[in-house]
Amino acid sequence: MFTHLPTPQLDPILSLSVAYKNDPRSEKVDLGIGVYKNSAGETPIMRAISQAQDIVVATQQTKSYVGLAGCEEFNQSMVNLVLGGTSVLDRVSAVQTPGASGALRMLGDLIKVAQPNTTVWISNPSYVNHKPVMEAAGLKVNYYRYFSPQTKQVDKGMMLEDLAKAGQNDVVLLHGCCHNPTGADIDFDAWQQITALAQKNGFTPFVDVAYQGFGDGLDADAKGLRYMADNVDEMLITTSCSKNFGLYRERTGAAIVLGQSTVDANNAKGKLLTLARSTYTMPPDHGAALVKTILQNQELTEVWKQELSEMQQRLLSLRKSLCDELRNAHNTSQFDFIESHKGMFTVLGFSQSQMSQLREEYGIYGVGDGRINIAGLTEKDIPYVAEAIIKVS
Repeated sequence: MFTHLPTPQLDPILSLSVAYKNDPRSEKVDLGIGVYKNSAGETPIMRAISQAQDIVVATQQTKSYVGLAGCEEFNQSMVNLVLGGTSVLDRVSAVQTPGASGALRMLGDLIKVAQPNTTVWISNPSYVNHKPVMEAAGLKVNYYRYFSPQTKQVDKGMMLEDLAKAGQNDVVLLHGCCHNPTGADIDFDAWQQITALAQKNGFTPFVDVAYQGFGDGLDADAKGLRYMADNVDEMLITTSCSKNFGLYRERTGAAIVLGQSTVDANNAKGKLLTLARSTYTMPPDHGAALVKTILQNQELTEVWKQELSEMQQRLLSLRKSLCDELRNAHNTSQFDFIESHKGMFTVLGFSQSQMSQLREEYGIYGVGDGRINIAGLTEKDIPYVAEAIIKVS
């Protein structure tokens, strides 16, 4: 049965962690996989999560099934976190999923059932999982221009020119904030213009918001998608608790559907539950129980928001420190764009061979497309990383 299968290709990101762990050098830096690390180079359990775990352990009475939709209190909490303050909450439905990747697949499957000939437009470049997940759901994928290799910023004109070609049988996939892999975000004016195109041409917006709170703050990071939700008939949203709650291994996410009416939203949820039943049946409970506990407890919510703000401010500080080191120690402004990017990632503009050189000669692990994880830096790494970047550039 299996003798004809080809040798599998290594995952371009997850394989880096294995290579990093097997690297015997003491001077090495993991800027590959997208996890947040503190000044000690550790991915900590957030204080709010630790306190919520104590509450869950003390109060949880059963390990029975929670149902196809997962925890409904979690689902509503995530809807409020993403869409709070909008006018659409009466025509929204949500299901808990195994991470945001699970949400992407569930919504991809929903699109395939509802509109089989859909083309999903994704940014060039985009999150490495967007294309394979949409294609695995049986959907066509097209790219819209997004990132300028010259300016290292969003090329809004080219983006809007391409998106003007999307029509009624299309879905446009957008990053809610902290674009992965580039770190270059669209501004609010672009959100307004894309919304106007959706209204005019009839395509359905699909917003993947995996880093809410890591860019400019919880509400600022949701400003564009909330505006869009208030001004379109239908919309799809995926959201993740991996980054902003630090629940990477718990695989905690949600798929959200905005319908033209309450009935439409509920019908979409019903189909999602059918799809979940034939895929994974129901999502794991622990992460959702922790998030629900935090967001339903005002004191814990404030602890979590403070921690998240500290993480976001540290990311800004790391970006500034790296740029300062490059400017002051190496007399170059070539990489000033790093400071203007948002969230965890930045694309250096390096070729695959340059990224290989960083890894092989300096033990600095980044993705082959030039992406580095700013959140993987520690303060003591910055002079070494800056020097290596200069030598490779």
